[in-house]
Amino acid sequence: MNQNANSRTSRRTFLKQSSTAVVASALASPLGLPSILGAAELPKLRLGLISAATYGYMGAERVQGSNHGTAFSTCCNGFDEAKRKGFVGTFVASKKRIEGVEVVKIWDPVKSAAEKLADVCGIAKVCDSADECSEGVDAVAIPDDGTGEHWKYALTPLRKGVPTFCDKPLAMTAKQAKEIAEVARKAGTPFMSASSLRFVPDVVALAKEVPSLGNINLATSICGNELVYYGIHALELAYAVLGRGAVSCLNVGQPGRNIVRVRFENGRDLMLMVAEKEWMRAGYQINLYGTKGWKTLTPNLADLYWYLLQKFIELVRTKKESVPIEEEVEVIAVLEAGKRSLAEKREVTLAEVLK
Repeated sequence: MNQNANSRTSRRTFLKQSSTAVVASALASPLGLPSILGAAELPKLRLGLISAATYGYMGAERVQGSNHGTAFSTCCNGFDEAKRKGFVGTFVASKKRIEGVEVVKIWDPVKSAAEKLADVCGIAKVCDSADECSEGVDAVAIPDDGTGEHWKYALTPLRKGVPTFCDKPLAMTAKQAKEIAEVARKAGTPFMSASSLRFVPDVVALAKEVPSLGNINLATSICGNELVYYGIHALELAYAVLGRGAVSCLNVGQPGRNIVRVRFENGRDLMLMVAEKEWMRAGYQINLYGTKGWKTLTPNLADLYWYLLQKFIELVRTKKESVPIEEEVEVIAVLEAGKRSLAEKREVTLAEVLK
């Protein structure tokens, strides 16, 4: 093993030992792990961002700016206000910072866009390849870049043992999602993929209210835009609150207007309604119908990227999974089954799409 490899191994060992020493007290704290993210006892985490400076939805030409990429950059590094004013394209300036984490490397297929984001956010190194961006860092994050293929960038860091976050959707098909999950499990590398809506405070609070509603046999979850790429938000709202266990889907909607009955192994039916902008204004809502009470929530989306990235940093520091990879694979399988059900006009099981 060369000197650089020894250095990386030693640093990861130190990170693990340092984190372990404070995790117990942090989890016991009323504030939880976020209260220690800036603690002096913890070494600063070096983060690489991959495919983070441009966005090209489903084959469209990539343009400068990225909701998730700019949000993650500013969550960790902040930004130069004067330079931000000259930035062209989408730029989400996080109002909250995650202490003890610095984005030190960035890569994007459009290098000039990566250079501009790096300049605004003080990112030291603009890489020439995605693989280079996973070298010499403690973790990598792969923001949603619109392509649905960003999961491919996760293969190298996972195999290298670098903790990895892959933004939603984990993949566009269940087979692809299953493939990346198997790579992560085989390598034993911490891995996370999730919708940001899972972790906003009012969704977390709703999950705690569920027992007071009695048995929930029926629920609805709603959002706008395409079924797999954006419907994942509505579906993960339900998963965050009610848990996993889907077995089949029946889509009784129309093209662009999905009404998917998702049946769970415990007998619960979730109506997942996802419509594109021609048919419905975008937004998010979940409704629970229990034997003891009903509950409706339209989530507050303030700082949602901060909550998402914070959960990944918690995984890096503690190795504690907030969303098991297998659950995220199930989410993709539900969405694919719902899409196939509409096309084939029949009920589709998750077992079929996971073959």
